[in-house]
Amino acid sequence: MALHARDGGRSTGSRPGTAGGPLKLVPVPPYKPATGGDGFQGVSLRGPGGLIDRPKEVPEPYGGAGLPEGFCEGFCDRGDVCNGHNTEPRIAECPGIQRWPGKQIHSHNYRTPEPFKDLVVVLIGYGTSSVDISLETAPISKEVHLAIRGPSKIAMHDRGHGFSNIWFHPMIKHAQEDGAIVFEDGTSIYADVILHCTGYKYHFPFLDMDGVVRVDDNRVGPLYKHVFPPLLAPCLSFIGLLSKGLPFRVSELQSKWVAGVLSGRISLPSVEEMMEDVDNFYAQLEAAGVPKHHTHVILTSLVEYNDWLADQCGLPGMEEWEKIMLFAAYESLQNRPGTFRDEWKDDDLASKGCEDFVRSISG
Repeated sequence: MALHARDGGRSTGSRPGTAGGPLKLVPVPPYKPATGGDGFQGVSLRGPGGLIDRPKEVPEPYGGAGLPEGFCEGFCDRGDVCNGHNTEPRIAECPGIQRWPGKQIHSHNYRTPEPFKDLVVVLIGYGTSSVDISLETAPISKEVHLAIRGPSKIAMHDRGHGFSNIWFHPMIKHAQEDGAIVFEDGTSIYADVILHCTGYKYHFPFLDMDGVVRVDDNRVGPLYKHVFPPLLAPCLSFIGLLSKGLPFRVSELQSKWVAGVLSGRISLPSVEEMMEDVDNFYAQLEAAGVPKHHTHVILTSLVEYNDWLADQCGLPGMEEWEKIMLFAAYESLQNRPGTFRDEWKDDDLASKGCEDFVRSISG
């Protein structure tokens, strides 16, 4: 049974004849984490009556008792969270930055380089947004400084991407009220703008999980294979949490996996086995020095994860030409950040991809 919220769970206002408030997705107990996560009865969606389609009777005692006037509650057997995660900016925390007098913006709000003309700009982070913005602003800005985590990255990229006014630094140690930015190596500059190229927060204001699923330093968990909360599986799943990779392909495979589980074609491990897998995964990240907020960044294991999902769904994994193209594109991005979109050397791989596509639609 499908239960649909018209505004995707983002409503914070009110509708005529209803009390204002956000939609809430709530698991319906009892918890019975003995085998396979079958103990949950389903999930309910609570919110202003005008926002919920196809309400269904909720098992006692979850029939809407205690809800504000004008609210209603709908019940469904399963719930999938597919709300994306590129809307809530993640801001770097630097001592003194609240008293720093310059302007601060997030890359989410960057549009054109013109506002940075003749200014000293500091970009925090070294992802694709930071690289793109630094290359766009350098021709008209006075100076562009990138604060990067990790000395190896600084050594690798100290050439300034061909611009004499781009400099690389370690992360910011603290900011001062006189406008100075002090880096971890003791060097300092006076800057006009700080641009936070620091990604996004996972944000689920519509979830009421009572601590069973939580966001801790941008780690959503515990989740089995980034999708199923062991204690709630298969009643609840998350699609598209992964960052940096092949979002459309992976999200499609995750969706097919979830559909297979819900249809009974694919079986999940027991709750205990899923929790053990999650614990082992977290331990591996810690041993490798991966920060918690990079839990869902799987660029180095993308192929392995993609192929695991495909195998669960009974589908073929990535073709060899796809893997070669993926790694060649990543290498090009690292070595030629200013021209990687315009120059490539894998036309033969693209031709191979076209051949595979023709075979797939004709067979």
